[in-house]
Amino acid sequence: MSQNPSVTVASLSFSWPDGTRVFDGLHVAFGPGRTGLVGVNGSGKSTLLKLISAELTPSGGSVRVTGQVGLLPQNVTLDTSLKVDEVLGIAATRAALHAIEAGDAREEHFAAVGDDWDVEERAEALLGELGLGHVALDRTLGEVSGGESVLLRLAALLLRRPDVLLLDEPTNNLDLHARRRLYAALERWPGVLVVVSHDRELLDLVDRIADLRSGEVTWYGGNLSSYEQALAAEQEAAERTVRAAEADVRKQKRELTDARVKLARRRRYGQKMWDSKREPKIVMGARKRAAQESAGKHRILHEERLAEARERLDEAVDAVRDEDEIRVDLPATAVPPGRSVLTLRDLQPVHGTRVQGAFEVRGPERIALLGRNGAGKTTLLRTVAGELAPVEGEATVHVPLRFLPQRLDVLDDALTVAQNAARFAPDADANRIRARLARFLFRGARADQPAGTLSGGERFRAALAALMLAEPAPQLLLLDEPTNNLDMASVRQLSTALDSYEGALIVAGHDLPFLRSIGITRWFLLDGALTETSPEELEGLL
Repeated sequence: MSQNPSVTVASLSFSWPDGTRVFDGLHVAFGPGRTGLVGVNGSGKSTLLKLISAELTPSGGSVRVTGQVGLLPQNVTLDTSLKVDEVLGIAATRAALHAIEAGDAREEHFAAVGDDWDVEERAEALLGELGLGHVALDRTLGEVSGGESVLLRLAALLLRRPDVLLLDEPTNNLDLHARRRLYAALERWPGVLVVVSHDRELLDLVDRIADLRSGEVTWYGGNLSSYEQALAAEQEAAERTVRAAEADVRKQKRELTDARVKLARRRRYGQKMWDSKREPKIVMGARKRAAQESAGKHRILHEERLAEARERLDEAVDAVRDEDEIRVDLPATAVPPGRSVLTLRDLQPVHGTRVQGAFEVRGPERIALLGRNGAGKTTLLRTVAGELAPVEGEATVHVPLRFLPQRLDVLDDALTVAQNAARFAPDADANRIRARLARFLFRGARADQPAGTLSGGERFRAALAALMLAEPAPQLLLLDEPTNNLDMASVRQLSTALDSYEGALIVAGHDLPFLRSIGITRWFLLDGALTETSPEELEGLL
């Protein structure tokens, strides 16, 4: 590892091929230690990590990195036929080692090994640290869960020992057990670490927060909790400034009005004097010109003061963060208490947990499904949604249902947000669709954005909008890891949105703070059987 690893970004500019500008003259530097990079969805966090790792090329400025860079991207897609040692990048070294051990002393094998004689031991030790000690190096990816594949990709980076480690939402798809293994590994990281995440526990482990907003980075010392306290104090001060600026604008408006009244009185008095011819014409003319000049200066002075007050108000308003709320208070989604929504009978999905006997969801219940990676949460949801046929038993849905998968592949990337929503409500006219999309913060031109250009959080919002605005309205909503790829503001927006949803809800996830925030009424653990539990018991089990 380099002695002084660092990242320096200077005058960085970047635009997407369609002309959308992301950065224009960005300056930022990252040194040793753990940095949490936060910002609203679409602010450019993932793009910045890709520019630092050279996956993207800036249109202007420079990115200078001291040392080797490793990037764990937000969406990890790997060939399921790959072996674990291939994912870890040690397949060639292992093959050479085994050849030498078998007596093949060709020079090419020694060259392939280099100084890495303990690579297998290091790989197995690292897998053990990440809770993957049961995953053999010769297994294929098709035999491991989605969360395990994320940890394997991280293990590959850690084995390379890069000087600069960039992680984009690393805890997505990880269960609580795996997340804590990851936290422990990152706490020991000795180089430069920049992590984009909405995971509160992870961000409470960082040394500093870099807040990316409007193309600029603002630094805050300490972890997420310290950042939120500092931000709350800033916002309180900003709101006080807005109130003071609004009062100043009102004052300047009154003074300008008073000045205009006084000037009007003077003009009437001057005209009266002129009409009565009480003074010589030359004197009255000079007095009139002087009065007009004085009146003009007086009016301009007050107008300038009002303009300055309005400018200060605009600046103060800009300093207050606008976090609009999603509203999904759609009456047609309401389910009466006691009404049967879903019935499972002796259900055995193609993979994972079996549901013994009868399992019933009634009324607007809110169900949480938790379990370790590979327990079958996604498979159970897909079976309920009718995407997978069960091995035996049955799943009977008694109300309109919509399923929002982790991949958010309900959207057609080539269509706009409005066109995607129209696919699910073909009988609704354009005005009705746009009015409803505004509830999901897609207003005006934002509704005309192609789905393929949306950020992770925007894409989630668009997918949720398309499903919630579908006809018939969904009275049972299935969500699979809904907080993946969402920034913290979007997680709050989603929590608020689901507060106003009046249908039944089944959520598979690992984010306990989020699940608590949406008023879960029943908690279930998938671990060979479907067992009702509590969030307190889950903390010890997972």
